[in-house]
Amino acid sequence: MNMRRRTAMACCSALTLALGATACGGGPVSAGGGGKELSGQTLNVAGVWSGAEQKNFQKVLDAFTEKTGAKTQFTSTGDNVSTVVGSKIEGGNAPDVVMVPQVGVLQQFAEKNWLMPLSATTQKAVDANYAPVWKEYGSVDGKLYGLYFKAAHKSTVWYSPEAFEQAGVKPPKTYEEMLESGQAVSDSGLSAFAVAGEDGWTLTDWFENIYLSQAGPEKYDQLAKHEISWTDPSVVKALTTLGTLFSDKKLIAGGQKGALGTDFPGSVEKVFGPEPEAGMVYEGDFVAGIAKDQFGKKIGQDATFFPFPAVTGGKAPVVSGGDAAVVLKDGKNQKAATAFLEYLATPEAAAVWAGAGGFLSPNKKLDLASYGDDTLRETAKSLIDAGDSVRFDMSDQAPASFGGTKGVGEWKLLQDFLRDPSKPAATAAALEAAAAKAYKG
Repeated sequence: MNMRRRTAMACCSALTLALGATACGGGPVSAGGGGKELSGQTLNVAGVWSGAEQKNFQKVLDAFTEKTGAKTQFTSTGDNVSTVVGSKIEGGNAPDVVMVPQVGVLQQFAEKNWLMPLSATTQKAVDANYAPVWKEYGSVDGKLYGLYFKAAHKSTVWYSPEAFEQAGVKPPKTYEEMLESGQAVSDSGLSAFAVAGEDGWTLTDWFENIYLSQAGPEKYDQLAKHEISWTDPSVVKALTTLGTLFSDKKLIAGGQKGALGTDFPGSVEKVFGPEPEAGMVYEGDFVAGIAKDQFGKKIGQDATFFPFPAVTGGKAPVVSGGDAAVVLKDGKNQKAATAFLEYLATPEAAAVWAGAGGFLSPNKKLDLASYGDDTLRETAKSLIDAGDSVRFDMSDQAPASFGGTKGVGEWKLLQDFLRDPSKPAATAAALEAAAAKAYKG
């Protein structure tokens, strides 16, 4: 989740931005100003980020301050963005900008009439710099409310090159080859996969990649909107395909029981920690951050990835997630908020965080030289090259009671399926019952 290369594009670095200098083409960077015209104003931003992510986003806020003179304050909401922001609005203390992590939450905010449409300047930048799909995910009823600043690439399978070398296998091109490679890894002494079954969201990501590749983008869109039922044969087929992996105790570290007791960081540790138990872990580009920061792995050498492979003749999937910046109507400083989103829409703003690491941008004008290593530069290129074939995380598009709440809905039902993957049709029926209730509500 961090890629950078030293080239003549250094003029787009965080240092250049912090000095409020010009863009790489020689013209001034547009950030809703540039002449300290927002001096004396304070921009309040809220988002889910904490720890390293919050620290790196602060660098973007600081660069905005250097350009415009506006002071900034960031509030970490935790995962329950909707509740926290709603409380702040009711209390007369609404932030100016919220970084929204789910399409469903953005839609909820718009339906509650909390949001301002984005300025003409920001919309023009989105049209020029983003694949149309990102505009679609940021829009409600034809109005653009959300600017996707940070993205995640959720179609990456991370592996230990040492484990693959020991097993005599190379990165697979198809899902079937991946399972065959997994058997070879298992035969060489490690389990094939560490699966983070304790965190239900990781299981939704497994399903979504298989479903997008196998059923195709049109069906994916229909299921995401609940325009087709979860009992559709395409869903049962995808669950059957996933069940082939989940039911094979040789392929999963600790078997089903072990997987259900493993959270996401733990799954990364089982591959890249000091005592490896598995050769591969599927999840997004953010796996690299844990492998590097917690276990000292050199990305591209000790830890690398292959794209989630195509399933039974389909195309290789590209599933993404992301955080969209929105402007609240009840914020006290809409001028600064508007200028901030105009700044976030520039490749220069994205370069600040790309240089710091732990970040991918859907902005196709961001030079790949801004990222920190070849492996994650490749991840960013894959996301951009996918263009309109990118599909946003399906569970993030669903009502939270179905696609985003621990212990209920899709998270729980896929955990139940991991526990016993022998009845995909019954799981599909249970998913449909939960979905029908959530979408109706």
